[in-house]
Amino acid sequence: MAAAGSGDVLSGIITSLLAQNYAPQNAALLGVYLHGLAGDIQTKKLSEEALCAGDIIEGIPLAYKQLKKD
Repeated sequence: MAAAGSGDVLSGIITSLLAQNYAPQNAALLGVYLHGLAGDIQTKKLSEEALCAGDIIEGIPLAYKQLKKD
């Protein structure tokens, strides 16, 4: 997750969760998990070398879907 902009994606996820009234600690924990899961999902489609911040963003809905499935 060292791609340019990936930290911005992470902070956006956490901010979004805070705006949904998650407690700060829960928003941080869930945000980091979702960010990593979205990256993992997209890495399987692409590659670690090709992953960029936009790909992580595209993986967020898939990460939520997988989280709800588990």
